[in-house]
Amino acid sequence: MLIAVYPGSFDPITLGHLDIILRACKVCDKLIIAVGKNSYKKNTSLLTISKRIELIEKVVNDLDGNIRQKIEISSFDGLLVDFVKEKKSNLIIRGLRAFSDFDYEFNLAMINSKISNDVETIFLMANENKQFISSKFVKELLELNIDLSPFLPKIIIEDFLKLKGEN
Repeated sequence: MLIAVYPGSFDPITLGHLDIILRACKVCDKLIIAVGKNSYKKNTSLLTISKRIELIEKVVNDLDGNIRQKIEISSFDGLLVDFVKEKKSNLIIRGLRAFSDFDYEFNLAMINSKISNDVETIFLMANENKQFISSKFVKELLELNIDLSPFLPKIIIEDFLKLKGEN
């Protein structure tokens, strides 16, 4: 059984993330969506880890049953390679939007391979219609009252809009 881990902050989950999730499910038997605490993004996090997981679960539960049954959602804190091994995997899935992503992601992949040489990273290019979507921009658009439907899965837009009033 090929188990892959798709890590990220998912703050919030976007249509870009969903694109990578659906495509990763085509190449693995099980996909673990790993919601990580990222100390570098601490000051920019809008959602708690539990709220991120709740929104991801809502999106996943709306998917086709054959895809849904392949997905597990979990959180982690610490080294990604340790989490990957804990989940009996050796494969990390990362999405790339642009060349600037590649430089950052390539360095992460090299560091992960130095820490654990049996963990591999596979990069999936974002769909051309979703290359511009990022959680960071979605949070900025929320503050500007811009329509979020081109960026977020429809099933979570209302939940996400409620967050503006809570913060």
